[in-house]
Amino acid sequence: MADSQLSGRQLILSGIAAMAAASIAFVVFILPAEFNRDPTGLGEAMGIAGMSGYSVGALAQEDAAYSTDAVTFELAPFESIEYKYALLAGQSMLYQWSAEDRVYFDFHSEEAGRDPEDAVTFAIGETARADGTYVAPFDGIHGWFWENRGSAVVVVRLETTGYYSTATTYGPSGAYTRRFGDEASQ
Repeated sequence: MADSQLSGRQLILSGIAAMAAASIAFVVFILPAEFNRDPTGLGEAMGIAGMSGYSVGALAQEDAAYSTDAVTFELAPFESIEYKYALLAGQSMLYQWSAEDRVYFDFHSEEAGRDPEDAVTFAIGETARADGTYVAPFDGIHGWFWENRGSAVVVVRLETTGYYSTATTYGPSGAYTRRFGDEASQ
């Protein structure tokens, strides 16, 4: 028998070892991430528990007020701004933003009750325009970070419609929150 061939016993042991490794991977990674079942607690510790648990339906009836918003930000060279909407899981927002020149952007969300460092990024890049539809996968704040990395002032204009109750600007002078719909009269 050549040195490169496995004996029957070695083959069976290799198969058992592979099955054991696959079982451990299933329990430690797949169950927490895909099925939100975490028997070992390691999924929560690694931050993967319930990763695929975000689901939304094709049709959603809303009790919340429908809101429209349009804002403009003037960004000096190397200045940044962040603008986020409060949305509940499943609520949607149509958006369109444009800038006079390319800006760095990061569209991300922070889940209510979680550390802001655990924000989920959905789009990141450098462009002068973006538009689309966003459906919130969880309750929290959802929006953009823009940064002017150029040498001239750039104006960014954002227009949205959707089922949000507030929008908060995070800038050099602190945070400022605007209220919409029923929240505006309180």
